[in-house]
Amino acid sequence: MGVAYDGAAFHGWARQPAQRTVQEELELGLATVLRHDVDLTVAGRTDAGVHATGQVVHLDVPAALWAQHEAKLLRRLRGVLPPDVAVTSATAVPSDFDARFAALGRHYVYRLTDAVSGPPPLRRADTAAWARSLDVPAMRVAAALLLGQHDFAAFCRRREGATTIRVLLELDVQRDGDLVTVAASADAFCHSMVRSLVGALLAVGEGRREPGWPASLLARTTRADDVPVAPAGGLTLVAVDYPPDDQLAARTRTTRARRDDPLLS
Repeated sequence: MGVAYDGAAFHGWARQPAQRTVQEELELGLATVLRHDVDLTVAGRTDAGVHATGQVVHLDVPAALWAQHEAKLLRRLRGVLPPDVAVTSATAVPSDFDARFAALGRHYVYRLTDAVSGPPPLRRADTAAWARSLDVPAMRVAAALLLGQHDFAAFCRRREGATTIRVLLELDVQRDGDLVTVAASADAFCHSMVRSLVGALLAVGEGRREPGWPASLLARTTRADDVPVAPAGGLTLVAVDYPPDDQLAARTRTTRARRDDPLLS
């Protein structure tokens, strides 16, 4: 299923006690419509306040139940889900499909404005305000130095047993008038990585750091306390890529292997 949500009122994707989360709302809505308990697997667990237009999840349901609800599932979900989350597509997939482990890449966009008036009122939910003017060419130089496979420990909040080695496929900064966008794509992102990368680029854009500073942090093996984390409200997960059906199982096996060797392909 494709999923979109305004993350402003959610405490992130994953279920948490006494907190409103996207997963809890979506599983409740699905269980109400299907009259069947569900357990969702998500492509990327977004943090509190982060949005999505292209999130992907999968769930297992009996074939007969799917056949019964397929034609009207999206309409029925629209009737039970809150207005800040929507299921945009639902498709039967091979049993080898895994929303998390079969993904080839995740794509995020960070939106911010350095206009003195702040973000346009109709985009205030997904566009962060920045008080200082930004040098976008300097940010682009800094971003290019971060591309490729590295240990991004300096930019991640480490999770026990999880690797921080990632392949950063794209990190590009563009300006359109007062709007500055940062497009980030990787095989996967670790906790807070995108917002930390953006925060490091903003330090360069403000002139507080040299363009080579973010890349110099790649030598660290622990989180860098001097890397600012950009506000969550500017970040949106826009797409997730998957291989052809006949390559799903192989991709899942590869992803499940620990990426703890910097030379691992």
